[in-house]
Amino acid sequence: MTRFILKRLAAAVFVLVSISILVFLIFFATPGVDPAARIAGRNADQLTLQQVRATFDLDKPLHIRYVSMMKHLFIDRDLTSYVNRGAEVWPQLTQAIPATLSLVFGAAIIWLLLGLILGITAAGMRKSWIDPAIGIIGIIGVSLPVYWLGEVVNLITQGRLHATLFRWVPPLGYVPFTESPSGWFLGLLFPWLTLSILYAGIYIRVIRSEIVGLMQEDYIKTERAKGAGEKRILIKHASRMSLITVVSLFGLDFGALVGGSALLTEVVFGIQGVGRLTFTALQNFDLPLIMATVMYAAFFIVIANAIVDLVYAWIDPRVRRG
Repeated sequence: MTRFILKRLAAAVFVLVSISILVFLIFFATPGVDPAARIAGRNADQLTLQQVRATFDLDKPLHIRYVSMMKHLFIDRDLTSYVNRGAEVWPQLTQAIPATLSLVFGAAIIWLLLGLILGITAAGMRKSWIDPAIGIIGIIGVSLPVYWLGEVVNLITQGRLHATLFRWVPPLGYVPFTESPSGWFLGLLFPWLTLSILYAGIYIRVIRSEIVGLMQEDYIKTERAKGAGEKRILIKHASRMSLITVVSLFGLDFGALVGGSALLTEVVFGIQGVGRLTFTALQNFDLPLIMATVMYAAFFIVIANAIVDLVYAWIDPRVRRG
């Protein structure tokens, strides 16, 4: 198991380094792309462009610029913005991370619990009316766009009904947990529910499909022949084996959302998270901030996949020999 863990960690480091090089080359070495021209603004003369290149080390060879940027980003942590002169990248990122982590962690717990409970229930009662009823719930969840659902929720909770039924709902935005635990919870409750509905619908359908397929496998038939009850087979065997697919799906979804894919939810509910920070950086073509947010997203996606591999190995020991 130790060897397996070391191999996965080495692969994760290799992927992160490769991503950093690729992103750097896309923004700094693509033909026709001149960061100095974007920083200096339109109609800048050659003297201004030369001064900008000297100020931001854009006149040095690519490999030196790459090493310098990685050093300032990860070691010294004093990499500054190209757009807001003097504004460091790390403080902006560290201020946005807690909001995104709080949003995604809470939503993930909700959608995972709903997906497991309703998916297993639907598979276990597929010959009754409960199965199609849960299936309809899953389809509705998958079909509702997050931004539309979020706007409807805001219309209800922040509109006319706010003064009567929803006075306990705080204004849109993010309240840090250290500042007010109750404000943190209440402020994120509806964003959690909104984000989790989509993923719960997906997980319900995936888990039900996996379990129904597994119930036809030979080893399940052998368990039935030995006299095992359907409930025992469903919980102990089929549900556990379906977790392999669930773990894979959850790792990808969680890593992507923490990396910034929760942008629409953050925008709708006024949460200043990583998604909004990345969007702003791309709009302003702020290359240091783009590099920081991309590496942050890549880190969580790669780590999530590494954790998925480890959970695979725990669920199914055959994976360790791969």
